[in-house]
Amino acid sequence: MELEKAIIVRDKTRLEQLIERFNSKAQAKFYLERAGEDFEYYEEEHGTFYTALKKVEKQLSSLVKYKVVYRSFLPTYIFAKGDMVVALGQDGLVANIAKYANGLPIVGINPDVERYDGVLLPHRPDNFLSAIKDYINGNRTYKLVTMAKAKMNDGQSLLAFNDFYVGAASHVSSRYTLEFGKGRESQSSSGILVSTGAGATGWISSVFNMTNNINNYFYNQKNNFDSKLNWEDDKLLFVVREPFLSKMSQIDLGYGTITREKTLKIESKMPTKGVIFSDGIEADFLNFNAGSSVEIGIAKEKAHLVL
Repeated sequence: MELEKAIIVRDKTRLEQLIERFNSKAQAKFYLERAGEDFEYYEEEHGTFYTALKKVEKQLSSLVKYKVVYRSFLPTYIFAKGDMVVALGQDGLVANIAKYANGLPIVGINPDVERYDGVLLPHRPDNFLSAIKDYINGNRTYKLVTMAKAKMNDGQSLLAFNDFYVGAASHVSSRYTLEFGKGRESQSSSGILVSTGAGATGWISSVFNMTNNINNYFYNQKNNFDSKLNWEDDKLLFVVREPFLSKMSQIDLGYGTITREKTLKIESKMPTKGVIFSDGIEADFLNFNAGSSVEIGIAKEKAHLVL
């Protein structure tokens, strides 16, 4: 790979967000300490992140030109063909980047191993440069991760690295018509989750946990179901959350595996507040009200993670 530029994508620290909220560090400190919070914890977290950022910038400067971009600019930022994206933050940052990187290689760096799990962040500020050099020379392994795509009947579309939520934005019943395979039915539920392999241990796993708890209670046996998929598999899982049976709603289409040949189609019956959320990020959503329909399937684009 010919590397022309590295794009470091970062988020604001929690301390920076607090200072924006309260207009000054002193006011933020006063508010948190009055609420019994440990303000020093936020300062330490902030300092740890900036120590990592300086290390990353220093090492990259010895190899290639770089630019720092805030996460909030991702929806409008235009990546170039010779870019490599360096994600410095939590796991969710990698998921967010993948939807806008157009298949460019992503290097995930964990800036704070004491605080972040780092499932998508295999590199550290002290050792990531060797991975980039190896990748450029064709000696580094990488993983192509399957993503989901939602295509609306009005031409809008949205990608998901982990999952989609389709339903009402508030705590009211989600009403829609669901079509999958040869089945079609009207439903009322707490919404639909569609998960990729990368997201299968996330939100959708909570539905399986609930199912297993109920199953174990009634049958007194550990016959647990799970939602595991390989990240690169061309498959998605969908689950209907808390489907309600009534004269107007059915419950037979509650779970399924989406493939390239078999997509999920949903028509909204919600007059207002219907949404399609991507990866739990509030800014990444489509309105999904009555008159709207969506087809959810496997995206042509794949996330490209450097290991």
